[in-house]
Amino acid sequence: MTRKFIPVDEAFREWEKGPKFQVAYDALEDECALATAMSTTQAVVARLESGRIMPSTRTIEPFAKTTGMKPRISFEPVPRDQPQRPSNAIQRSPESRRHAG
Repeated sequence: MTRKFIPVDEAFREWEKGPKFQVAYDALEDECALATAMSTTQAVVARLESGRIMPSTRTIEPFAKTTGMKPRISFEPVPRDQPQRPSNAIQRSPESRRHAG
């Protein structure tokens, strides 16, 4: 079997003609600019924007400042008819709480 190799510059010229390439490239430029302003990496910004991670306040604060926003964390009551998610917190007995100091 013989393979035909396409020079990288030739392949790139074809790829950059597509509309998906331009959209992805523009998004990457925006992420890089935001990352630079936040003093972080483009990968951190990409993870934030994807919503796949739970960012720390250490990450949220520069993101908010750079985008002209103010971070706000709030606790809201859950309606009684909605199922409660189990807590990952360690349950302490009343006895252990007395000795915790």
